Amino acid sequence: MILSFCCCMVLHAENDSIGLAAGVLDSTQTETLGLMSVEGMKTVTIFTANDSTDHYANGVVLTAFKGKLYCMWQSSSKDEDSNDTWVAYSISEDEGKSWSSPRPLAQANHTEYFTSGGWIVENDTLIAFIDGWGIGVEPREGCTYYMTSSDGETWSQPQSVMMTDGSVMKGVLEQDPLRLSNDRMIGAVHFQPGLHVCPVFTDDPSGRSGWRKGHFTGEDRGKQSRELEPSQYVRTDGSIVMLFRDQSSTFRKLASYSHDRGLTWSKPVVTNIPDARTKQCAGNLPDGSAYMVGCPVNGKLRYPLVLMLSKDGLCFNKAALLRSGGTSDLPPRRYEGRYKTLGYSYPKAIVHDNRLWVGYSVNKEDVVCTIIPIDKLFTTKQK
Repeated sequence: MILSFCCCMVLHAENDSIGLAAGVLDSTQTETLGLMSVEGMKTVTIFTANDSTDHYANGVVLTAFKGKLYCMWQSSSKDEDSNDTWVAYSISEDEGKSWSSPRPLAQANHTEYFTSGGWIVENDTLIAFIDGWGIGVEPREGCTYYMTSSDGETWSQPQSVMMTDGSVMKGVLEQDPLRLSNDRMIGAVHFQPGLHVCPVFTDDPSGRSGWRKGHFTGEDRGKQSRELEPSQYVRTDGSIVMLFRDQSSTFRKLASYSHDRGLTWSKPVVTNIPDARTKQCAGNLPDGSAYMVGCPVNGKLRYPLVLMLSKDGLCFNKAALLRSGGTSDLPPRRYEGRYKTLGYSYPKAIVHDNRLWVGYSVNKEDVVCTIIPIDKLFTTKQK
């Protein structure tokens, strides 16, 4: 079941503002926010760290291709973004019930380490995006490569993702670009020098080339922008909402809007939607409803993990519990390491087989997926 509330006091139909309806979350209940899970929901483990494996995992991204499911993540021996970081992936041939042992997509070398950049499926080709980070580079910055496969087993050599002017994309492409109905893709890149985010778009359905910057004004904080790690969805009126993590620690999501398919964007504004200052995800369900997944808390705790829903993409008035902060659900961290945050980190979701598949890491050491039946999401009951 899922909680439903009808009143969204912060919104006005004549403006862009999105928001969370009053009463959806109960911040006094820190483990669950007063939410219930969805009927038929289940969670599967893709990778479990142990004494003979890497102890760090994060940046989990799923896709479906030719009857199989694929999951990629960044992996390292102990620490976040260490020089030995590489991109692992696993395959399921039975709709997520079991997963293969991790295999390499991109392995670190003496000049770069690599993190997960996400997937695009274009006809009979699976495209993996790989983020390359220069070792010893200050400020920290990266670039984006792609690899292709027709069978999910044999891969091309990495090649640079290209901008529309033929130049190399000198930045890190966010993991979940949004494909519009006309095949235009909307995404965001953290451009060099440092990590300065900007919305981008391309009409290349493979996402390998043709990327252009949208007109966007963010807040420059020197080595990086205030706005980071965005995700996006389409409202029922056709406009696009891009949500950002706020490095200024308001612990609220930032939002920017485009009414011209990604050409121009409004200046980001602080919403009333709580956020643990972490990567989130957003998107659309088959009926056009908008969803977002994250940890909607006023602080750095990365739990509970929550799914929020809106029929119109303006008022998020429903929410469901995916994972709680209680000891019965959230296991203790087993291994130490740099930035080994307790909780549920960096969710990314896909719609597949009438279910929402949410991939994330637990304590930045285990790779997990929670699967939610879409037809149960709007079977609502009041608290």
